Amino acid sequence: MSRKFTIYIVVAMILGIAVGQACHLAFPDAKTAGTVAGYISLITTVFLRLIKMLIAPLVFSTLVVGIAHMGDTASVGRIGLKTMGWFLTASIVSLLLGLLMVNLLQPGANMNLPLPDAGQSTNLKVSSLTLKEFVPHLVPASIVEAMATNEILQIVVFSIFAGLAIASLGEKGKLLAEFADQVAHMMLVITGYVMKAAPIAVFAAVAATITTQGLAVLWTYGAFILEFYATLFLLWCLLGLAGFLALGPRITKLIAMVREPFLLAFSTASSEAAYPKILDQLSKFGVSKRIASFVLPMGYSFNLDGTMAYCTFATLFIAQAYGIELSMGQQLTMLLLLMVTSKGMAGVPRASLVVIAATLSTFNIPEAGLLLIMGIDQFLDMGRSATNVIGNSIAAAAVAKWEGELYETEQESASTAPAGTPAPVAA
Repeated sequence: MSRKFTIYIVVAMILGIAVGQACHLAFPDAKTAGTVAGYISLITTVFLRLIKMLIAPLVFSTLVVGIAHMGDTASVGRIGLKTMGWFLTASIVSLLLGLLMVNLLQPGANMNLPLPDAGQSTNLKVSSLTLKEFVPHLVPASIVEAMATNEILQIVVFSIFAGLAIASLGEKGKLLAEFADQVAHMMLVITGYVMKAAPIAVFAAVAATITTQGLAVLWTYGAFILEFYATLFLLWCLLGLAGFLALGPRITKLIAMVREPFLLAFSTASSEAAYPKILDQLSKFGVSKRIASFVLPMGYSFNLDGTMAYCTFATLFIAQAYGIELSMGQQLTMLLLLMVTSKGMAGVPRASLVVIAATLSTFNIPEAGLLLIMGIDQFLDMGRSATNVIGNSIAAAAVAKWEGELYETEQESASTAPAGTPAPVAA
């Protein structure tokens, strides 16, 4: 089933490109093409809404069960420190790689495209990315509101408190832990149902994008797209190397096992779409379920490796397109700024563009330069989302290895893990 599912995804992408190009040629008027693409993308919209419907209860239930069975706050703190240490290192490496590659390749240095008027607006809200706004945003004013809006970081904060509280109740808390466990099982079964529609959603996502943009946009920005994907390829190699140092030869098996969520995230340009499948595959790989259910939600807020690399790469690309020279000191300052502001991007629509817009205004680079890449952002987002899948999968496996909770088989993981942790459901 696993191999068939991968084939279905790839075939759906190819058909999506073909149908999208046919629609683009059949409807040359941009307004008409946009209307047609809107109807095609209804399928993708429904699929992604189904996925988002699962995220909040799945993150909450699995995380609560995992923390409740860790037993004490010391375990949570130790695992949390190891997790955040990995995330911080990975973010710095990703930002530096984007910075290095954009300076080496100079994708915007010889732009022959007309630059947008400096007075044009991208209509992106950037004020919400300040540290003053981000810190209070960590804590939910209402867990119901956090779940309704899929604020993963806020759900994680509440889940940590809930899991620790249940653990402290001892015998009295077992009933609540069992209830959370049953909710997790239910959500994973629903995930299996939803995932059956993934190839259709992939087809619609690709077809809708090509209908409005056409294949021509890929040739126009070909150099930029290829150079960014070369950067991502190097990042994949670095992540693989880090995984090899942490896991040894088993890293090859892990990479093979996450190809489905990788393709799903790539084709839908959504990391969220791959979340349930990553949880499933990590359990099959042998990662303790309590580790996976703790590290993955954290990773969705703090370990967006592909997005990190893109932020520095795209920001300096725009500066190069305008002929604006930034000193190395300014570039390192930009890196530190992105390190902080990017941590608030979870749950923000077109998050990377919002972060980049905020960075451009900080360094007096015309914000309208963002319009240069907004047309191809969907194609770039596909690579960013897929990279985030690799980064978070390796991070979860590495933390499990350090905690002595990386097992040889799924059966061994299930039998060794504390009772009550949810078993995966194959899609």
